[in-house]
Amino acid sequence: MSEPLRIGILGAARISGASLIGPARATGHRVVAVAARDRNRAEAYAAEHGVERVAGSYAELIADPEVEVVYNPLANGLHGPWNLAALAAGKHVLSEKPSASNAEEAAEVREAAAKAGTVFMEAFHYLFHPVTRRLHEVLASGEIGELRHVEAMVAIQAPPDTDPRWSLPLAGGAVMDLGCYSLHALRMLAPWAGGAPRLVSARGGQRMGAPGVDEWLDADLAFPGGATGSARCHMAYDGLEMSCRIIGSRGEVLAPNFVLPHTDDRVVVRTGDGERTERLGTRSSYTYQLEAFADRVRGGAPLPLDADDAVTTMTLIDAAYRAAGFEPRPRLS
Repeated sequence: MSEPLRIGILGAARISGASLIGPARATGHRVVAVAARDRNRAEAYAAEHGVERVAGSYAELIADPEVEVVYNPLANGLHGPWNLAALAAGKHVLSEKPSASNAEEAAEVREAAAKAGTVFMEAFHYLFHPVTRRLHEVLASGEIGELRHVEAMVAIQAPPDTDPRWSLPLAGGAVMDLGCYSLHALRMLAPWAGGAPRLVSARGGQRMGAPGVDEWLDADLAFPGGATGSARCHMAYDGLEMSCRIIGSRGEVLAPNFVLPHTDDRVVVRTGDGERTERLGTRSSYTYQLEAFADRVRGGAPLPLDADDAVTTMTLIDAAYRAAGFEPRPRLS
């Protein structure tokens, strides 16, 4: 194995245990530092997760010469500013999605990444799991015929009212947290759809008590080859749904949970010949993602995601917001 990555984590987010620390342990990479707004919280986090040491602040972590990769799982509104800071310091960056609060800020992140010459990637981990690869393989094989329609739905039960995902200043909202997956999944079908999808229309609902913040949003898209798409999200749903259904002229393929495929690794193929279920493995999508990121940093291996892709996704998110009567998320003031 090549030299382990030396990773620093911004914030003591609960998600990092599954999204980075576990995968780092599984693949032999080092989590050398963590920083949080509250040092005591950072120290407790480091002790719980076996992080090597605590940095006194986000800025101190980014300046640490031993930290070569910065992982940014902060609230959405903090993605852009700290991605820019980490890139300016010459670090590789793995950022939770979206990469910024809006397309304008995402473009600045892209420019900073180009200037730094380091690896920048949005953490769309689902793309690296065999479940997503299999969806694409089935479509590419012609087994279900030509692409006609795709439906992606990502929905969760409501977080508490105090959660930053309901905060407009912190760039919250259902599309930012969930719909980005739906839109990204549709964008990734461009090779079999005659090109990238364009937004046709969108509608959404505002969270009561949170002006300007979307509780749900449905977007309709169209591909150049004639196929259509539905990208839906809901952040106050009565359960959990993270499905992607690809309908062709001769059948369909379904992933019941494409976002967290390690919790449900099924791919269901239905054609005139019948139905079959394939199981693609419960190894974490986050582990596949970290392996791919490390291969890029250490060996220059290609990645399907970069700062250009992040700008394209953010442009589509902004367009969906405007079409549904919302404003794009503001930059952190």
